[in-house]
Amino acid sequence: QVQLVESGGGLVQPGGSLRLSCAASRSIFSLYAMGWYRQAPGKQRELVAGITSGSIANYADSVKGRFTISGDNAKNTVYLQMNSLKPEDTAVYYCNAGVIAGTSINQYWGQGTQVTVSS
Repeated sequence: QVQLVESGGGLVQPGGSLRLSCAASRSIFSLYAMGWYRQAPGKQRELVAGITSGSIANYADSVKGRFTISGDNAKNTVYLQMNSLKPEDTAVYYCNAGVIAGTSINQYWGQGTQVTVSS
């Protein structure tokens, strides 16, 4: 089991930057993987970026080259650096963690943090 707490959301102008943080209640190295998802009004939740315990990262096509996911094992924290933000990046961003439980993987979610990109 793991608890996740996000922070760092807010209002930013187009072209600006934000860094989201996700603090985990246990070592992120012990987790199967972590990721950031987002959900805009009227849309399904989608994967933005993910990172494995081996630090292999993957990104949605819409954010490649603009967003970077990284982890700090000493702080049990995963970050999402978001640059060149666009209005279509506006959404609630959720941190996700996968924990191996026997032959399955349990998913855990943070409470979400709002990101609004607007002039």
